Amino acid sequence: MPASLCLLTVHAHPDDEASKGAGTVARYHAEGVRTVLVTCTGGEEGEILNPAMDTPEVRDDIAAVRKLELDVAAAAIGYDVVEMLGYRDSGMPDSPANADPRSFARAPLDEAVGRLVRIVRRERPQVLVAYGEDQSSYPHPDHLRAHEIAVAAFDAAADPAAFTDSGEPFQPLKLYYVGWSREQALARHEKFLELGLISPYAERIAEGWLQRMPDVHPTTSVDLTGFEHIRQAGLLAHATQVDPTSPFWFGLPDEAERAIYTHDYYVLARTLVDTALPEQDLFSGVRELASRSSGD
Repeated sequence: MPASLCLLTVHAHPDDEASKGAGTVARYHAEGVRTVLVTCTGGEEGEILNPAMDTPEVRDDIAAVRKLELDVAAAAIGYDVVEMLGYRDSGMPDSPANADPRSFARAPLDEAVGRLVRIVRRERPQVLVAYGEDQSSYPHPDHLRAHEIAVAAFDAAADPAAFTDSGEPFQPLKLYYVGWSREQALARHEKFLELGLISPYAERIAEGWLQRMPDVHPTTSVDLTGFEHIRQAGLLAHATQVDPTSPFWFGLPDEAERAIYTHDYYVLARTLVDTALPEQDLFSGVRELASRSSGD
């Protein structure tokens, strides 16, 4: 049990780390927790959604551009380490990119798990954050595979008989799934209407978008006081993927956005330590062990 705390997050593409849990990472980084980002693919299949970035030069070198954006976003969020798992973006379901042998979705599962296990054993995180099981509202092959390898690596990293050439076995103590709050989405929609603005959520809600989102009941909320702005900063770093004029991300005044986006939400999927639910800390139950390990 290392005395220092470490948080490791597993994301599918560059920009996922900004839209999911960025404020949480910033908070823990500011507290002195070591923060590690694993990005499974280079995001090569992502559309260029910002017209200002849609140039031949960017399209011809999209992998390098997206890696640079990832580095800028990770620095803005507060990641200490960025690890690329080394796979190609698999694209959306049934797209030609799915058939590319370099794609994450086509990679042998054991190979991908082994790459993640090597990172887990080296970084020794007590807490691992990944995507949940129910991804029916956005069944991207890379998100599905990111879930699979994170769940498998949680156990395999501790197994001395698994991946014997990948470092000394280490057991993470808690596995979380990053959540998406229906309440926050609905609150943003209602705030647009309250301010007399056109809501980018209106059409989606009319089509039943909120009802199709996984009915997730968070076990854990992380207070983002002082870090509410971090998600926006991370997103803006992904200039190819995020249009700075997008009403979906940036349509509300800053003060209204921060009043809504006060917490990140998680589901505790696995724990090897005692913790009372609901939690307000991903390291609940872990801090005590780390303190005893350090002799305090």
